[in-house]
Amino acid sequence: MELLWISAAYLAGLLACRLFLPPLVGYLAAGYGLYLLGIRSEAVLSHLAENGILLLLFTVGLKLNFSTLVKREVLGVGGLHLLIVAGVSGLAFLMQDQHLTGGLVLGASLGFSSTVLAVKVLEDNRELGTFHGRTVLGILILQDIVAVALLAVAGGQRPSTWALGLLALPLLRPLVARLFEAGRGDELQLLLGILLAFAGGKLAETVGVAGDLGALLMGLLLAGHRDAGDLAKKLWSLKEVFLVAFFLQIGLAGLPTQADALRALQLLALLPLQGVLFFALLLVVGLRARTAFVSSLALATYSEFTLIVSAVVIEGGLLAAEWGPVLGCAVAGSLALAAPLNRVSHRLFSWLEPWLVRYERKGKHPDRLPVSTGAAEWLVVGMGRTGTAAYLALDRHRARVMGLDADPTRVNKYRDQGLRVHYGDAEDPELWEAFSWGRIKGVILTLPEFEARRTTVERLRALGFQGSIGTTAFHSHEDPELYRAGADVVFHPLSEAGERLAERVLAVEPEARGSAGPA
Repeated sequence: MELLWISAAYLAGLLACRLFLPPLVGYLAAGYGLYLLGIRSEAVLSHLAENGILLLLFTVGLKLNFSTLVKREVLGVGGLHLLIVAGVSGLAFLMQDQHLTGGLVLGASLGFSSTVLAVKVLEDNRELGTFHGRTVLGILILQDIVAVALLAVAGGQRPSTWALGLLALPLLRPLVARLFEAGRGDELQLLLGILLAFAGGKLAETVGVAGDLGALLMGLLLAGHRDAGDLAKKLWSLKEVFLVAFFLQIGLAGLPTQADALRALQLLALLPLQGVLFFALLLVVGLRARTAFVSSLALATYSEFTLIVSAVVIEGGLLAAEWGPVLGCAVAGSLALAAPLNRVSHRLFSWLEPWLVRYERKGKHPDRLPVSTGAAEWLVVGMGRTGTAAYLALDRHRARVMGLDADPTRVNKYRDQGLRVHYGDAEDPELWEAFSWGRIKGVILTLPEFEARRTTVERLRALGFQGSIGTTAFHSHEDPELYRAGADVVFHPLSEAGERLAERVLAVEPEARGSAGPA
């Protein structure tokens, strides 16, 4: 049976990817297909799904940063959005003489956005470190915390008096950190992460609390550790494999009826309102239209947490069982619609920009820092390893240089080191249109994405910049397009680093070491 599950999930996921849809849509379809063949869910599949949820919550705990959550664009926007959606849903249930608590929980769960899709889109676009990327991640983590709270409350269990002992878990932080550091090998650290996630879940269940909360608390014990990010990345793929079982289980629970499909379509019709609400709230806290638009588009989905929370609520009797297949279809449909739209989010904004910028608030925006080039003569755009090396090389030659980067954390780090680096997203046309060039006579572009480099070169030339432009490239087929766009120099960091290494090795005199070869 396991072979059949895995085969069906893989083939359906592969087909979904070919159609430019998230694999999750394929997994749900595989579950429905297996149900049509007369196959039903089994205990082992349910156990794998539960383990996937525990790992998911553990990784959420690993990534928690409370300083990020208290920002107004995160706590204000994310919190208000959930309150509004939950309130409207609860009111609708109350007007229909249905369970108010079920309506509130359903509304809150429908307010969750897909972490899987948003992170995937931001990662593919190399935007995880940008201002809007960090804002989206902060809102997603806030939603995850609310989801865990709902799971704990709606689980139907009455906590024992021993549940208060969970509050003492932070006292174990030094011990857990020491155990983590003792396992120097990657596999040992991964094994400890799995152990902590499962142990936290079991401990919480023992004292009458949802296991998801225990897994989250265990993740918090390692949050902020220098290697916590690496552990989260390792667990991410493992967690994804386990969660395949969860999505298969949704499909195996039964096919949606015609009425279910119609209700799912109604939920999908409401999805644009969720995006508009996010957009409006982000504008209210002072973000620019561009940042608000790309952020709200990434958040305008229904979440895998919607399915997880609703499954618990249905089991607890707070929500009718027919909502299960309805929400399964709605989540799959939202991901199918959002995936292609998010790939062209910046292009969509450029079309809608004349109308959307009218709604921006006047005054300073936290996502745009004022840039003054001053006496700088060279501009390095993208302060990664290559960009930083270029900046320092120019500085050693006593050239006046300034850096730009879209990662606020990186900007602050370099400023603390005394480097002149400003925040700026090179893909933002408004940045270049309002840019004061001063004495700048040359630009070095080290952006990771080819399309970002090409469009930036084109934009600089279109705005009349006559100075020299040098840019990195990672594939030979990129060179002609970059030159056509207006680049003067195209540099291949990897291949030219190898050539430079060979030149330096050839320059070493073997006699200087006393022999021509090893003894």
